[in-house]
Amino acid sequence: MHLAESIRIALRSLWANKLRSVLTLLGVVIGVAAVIAVVTFVSGLNDYVAKKIFNLGADAFIVSKMPRVETNIDRYLEEEKRKNLEMEEYQAVVEGCHHCDYVGALMEGSGKVKHEEQSIDDTDIKGITPALATILDTDLTSGRMINETDLNNHLQVAVVGTDIVEHLLPGADPLGQEIKIDGWTYQVIGVGKKKGTTLGQSADNYALIPITVFAKKYGSHNRSLEIWGKASASGVPLNQAMDEARAVLRARRHDQPGKDDSFEIETNASLMSMWSDLSKTFFMATIGIAAVSLVVGGIVIMNIMLVSVTERTREIGIRKAMGARRDDVLLQFLIESVTLALAGGAIGVLSGVGVAEAVTALIGMPSSIKLWAIAAGLTVAASVGVFFGVYPARKAARLDPIVALRFEM
Repeated sequence: MHLAESIRIALRSLWANKLRSVLTLLGVVIGVAAVIAVVTFVSGLNDYVAKKIFNLGADAFIVSKMPRVETNIDRYLEEEKRKNLEMEEYQAVVEGCHHCDYVGALMEGSGKVKHEEQSIDDTDIKGITPALATILDTDLTSGRMINETDLNNHLQVAVVGTDIVEHLLPGADPLGQEIKIDGWTYQVIGVGKKKGTTLGQSADNYALIPITVFAKKYGSHNRSLEIWGKASASGVPLNQAMDEARAVLRARRHDQPGKDDSFEIETNASLMSMWSDLSKTFFMATIGIAAVSLVVGGIVIMNIMLVSVTERTREIGIRKAMGARRDDVLLQFLIESVTLALAGGAIGVLSGVGVAEAVTALIGMPSSIKLWAIAAGLTVAASVGVFFGVYPARKAARLDPIVALRFEM
């Protein structure tokens, strides 16, 4: 029997028994769909985290009181007791990091922004130095960024995200407008480029203000700042710039020789490594659940193929009487089993992609469809068909043609 004929028989059997086919393929569909959806989400989140959240570049580092990601509760409690990083330490790094092109500082919190009778809540308020905008390569659609004059003179100016413009200043030129941030009046001097939403949270609901004004308004002793550094563009290794910053801070914070740092210093590579470890754990857990569905689906396919062998016993006898060999019969049923599994795999791929796209459209979850994941899903489905189809196919191939011809349902 030709390959195409075996596939045609399998598809005809699927179509003739629609309900049974749906129930047969359900486990494979769910398993493959879960794998495709998870890979799509994890890949999308990895791309988003690399480009939007941990987008430091290969030549930048962050010094903070505590790491951005901590999975050990005991270490977290210990790190929470550390002294806050303050402006004096930032100034010391500016002066002591000779191989840093830029050194910036950041303090942040959340607040309420108001203009006349309109207001917007949960705005990300960031106190920054001018160098930080350069390190982050912040793009503006209009106006200017905060500069040293604003910083030194404690000017109450702000660069705002597009959410504030759209909600509080619609139809008006935002530059020069006055807004109130937690009761203090600021003049809008710039508007950031629109970033969109992720996980249902807008990335454009923010206000950047001079860090000196932030410290005056919210207090500098009850919160720690972050120090951001960018290594020299002259080819100096990042580690050399980090070592200079580390030496300055250890001296100022009186860290004893041989003892750990009383602060964290992180790079894009270390942040992405921590994120990758977390995403891999989530990925493996989901793959385990999906594997259960695939095993269940494979068992169902095997049972249905055994039923099919019983239903077609007389047909098998006729084929053998007409000269079909054992290998021909075995291959026929094996191809049918693989076709069933591949059909489930194809539906699973489409379902997984559809679920991923729907979730992305509804809540902004980043997703990225990978061709290797689609190929892997179909390969796994085919493997399930082969593994669980071997027993029914061997049973069909070993039927005695005389006994098979006498068989009656």
